[in-house]
Amino acid sequence: MTDFKDFTDAQWREKLSPEEFRVLREAGTEPPGVGEYTNTTTEGVYRCRACGAELFRSTEKFDAHCGWPSFFSPLAGDAIIEREDTSLGMVRTEVLCANCHSHLGHVFAGEGFNTPTDLRYCINSVSLTLDEA
Repeated sequence: MTDFKDFTDAQWREKLSPEEFRVLREAGTEPPGVGEYTNTTTEGVYRCRACGAELFRSTEKFDAHCGWPSFFSPLAGDAIIEREDTSLGMVRTEVLCANCHSHLGHVFAGEGFNTPTDLRYCINSVSLTLDEA
């Protein structure tokens, strides 16, 4: 089994496209509304594009009208890592893949969404792949 946490930037650049590298490894953000999974309603499991780890199920995906795929819960408690992000002059919670530590997006709480958790995992489409059910 590959230990992706030990990958060098050069190895990631070989594995990922320039845009995937910018988002997944440099904590970039894709523009709103352009990602391939923003409006997808296909059933399945969303995986980390960098390492293939299972992250979210389509049953937890909802339309938050924010321009990025949104989920109210990750697949399992240990699928992601959350850490404080103070970039851009604000405090947010960054979401990373627990398996390879790639940047996925951010999670926001208390926005009034009618979901079981009132959380919005706002995830870049380019950080994901979808295994259809």
